[in-house]
Amino acid sequence: MAKVTTIPATITRFTAAPISEKKKRRTAAYARVSTDSEEQLTSYTAQVDYYTNYIRGRDDWEFVEVYTDEGITGTNTKHREGFKRMVADALAGKIDLIVTKSVSRFARNTVDSLTTVRQLKEKGVEIYFEKENIWTLDSKGELLITIMSSLAQEESRSISENCTWGQRKRFADGKVTVPFKRFLGYDRGPDGNLVLNKDEAVIIRRIYSMFLQGMTPHGIASRLTSDGIKSPGGKDKWNAGAVRSILTNEKYKGDALLQKSYTVDFLTKKKKVNEGEIPQYYVEGNHEAIIQPEIFELVQQELERRKNSRGRHSGVHLFSGKIKCGQCGEPQGDLAMQPQV
Repeated sequence: MAKVTTIPATITRFTAAPISEKKKRRTAAYARVSTDSEEQLTSYTAQVDYYTNYIRGRDDWEFVEVYTDEGITGTNTKHREGFKRMVADALAGKIDLIVTKSVSRFARNTVDSLTTVRQLKEKGVEIYFEKENIWTLDSKGELLITIMSSLAQEESRSISENCTWGQRKRFADGKVTVPFKRFLGYDRGPDGNLVLNKDEAVIIRRIYSMFLQGMTPHGIASRLTSDGIKSPGGKDKWNAGAVRSILTNEKYKGDALLQKSYTVDFLTKKKKVNEGEIPQYYVEGNHEAIIQPEIFELVQQELERRKNSRGRHSGVHLFSGKIKCGQCGEPQGDLAMQPQV
């Protein structure tokens, strides 16, 4: 019978480091909270303090950094800058081990979670999920992460559906809400409803007036910008889209159309304009109007008229483009408004 001699392994399978080497592992942590509420921010601060002390307290670990994301969802990694920076540093060879609270803190999206784990695993970077006691370089690690990520994703879907149901119930009850920080003309009242902001209402009335005087949304935007008036988003420069949005928003006549858009996918948070897929609710006389209803309707008719004029509209004068050729019907332009000498 042949003699078999066992030759022991001398290097670590994933990192290629000598097994007997006592080198400290460069360790980072990842902390995330999904909302900006005071309670969650307290949790966020506690996570940062805990992992800083936890890593520094280990003799075999070398503290790198606690990477963080505040008020960011875990359903995808698109806007998680702290997460993306951590992965980039790990792939660049700056981190050997990442410690995080749980699989759901790391990612609620199964695909994102597994993709990232495999990317890091190829570079010999391990992730330790403390709550589930999962080490990704362990032979059972990927199976457990797949299961836990799927559960986290399902939990996220359930939470999203509950939130959506609550929001739609509010709509059905006629409760109006707007993003007040980016909505010109109204402030949030004590009951959450719209309360007139007199200073901003002047700007809204001016926009409607300039439009009915013949100006285009682009021309109005340029005028507001040159006059130093802040846009609804607080920016110095206006654009035609912001002006057009104000001109078509029924809330300025005191009414409110609810559920104009909806979330298509809870993972990507992608929104779509509601074209009849789900119910809408129209609330009349919900709050004080800035623009009289008859003026608002006149603006809508003028918008439609300009839309149907094959894009030929001049904002030079109220009567610009009104004179048309008797044979072909083409507008004769602004020169037609000037007296002949």
